[in-house]
Amino acid sequence: MSSTTPLALRVQKLRPDAKLPVRATPVASCFDIHAADGGTIAAGKHALVKTGLSMAVPEGFEIQVRSRSGLAAKQGVFVLNSPGTVDADYRGEVGVILMNLGSADFVFHAGDRIAQIAVCPVILCPAIQVEKLDETARGSGGFGSTGMK
Repeated sequence: MSSTTPLALRVQKLRPDAKLPVRATPVASCFDIHAADGGTIAAGKHALVKTGLSMAVPEGFEIQVRSRSGLAAKQGVFVLNSPGTVDADYRGEVGVILMNLGSADFVFHAGDRIAQIAVCPVILCPAIQVEKLDETARGSGGFGSTGMK
């Protein structure tokens, strides 16, 4: 991408009926993404739901796949590995792992909004080995060491 090319998420439909990502409002931070096919996720189970899309994420960015608040609040359905990640060099079909913690089976149809995606910057820093880390007030205090009970 040259310095004169505007930043954009390039999206390829892998099937003609796939729906492109859309923002619900002009300044929404995320795009809604849709199921390519219908299906059912039984209560307590998870499934990979395909979108029928592949995407070219600009270098220095990632896509974060996030739950839709309405699905989570109303039906107990959320993105299992939230946030899921689509790397800048991945060109395969984007899928969403949905978990159904609701009490009823979750039925969805082709074209239903299943998740949302955000295009987020990443810092590509190296990982380097050191002999010793610097000391902090927290030290090696683990999960919950700052007051969580």
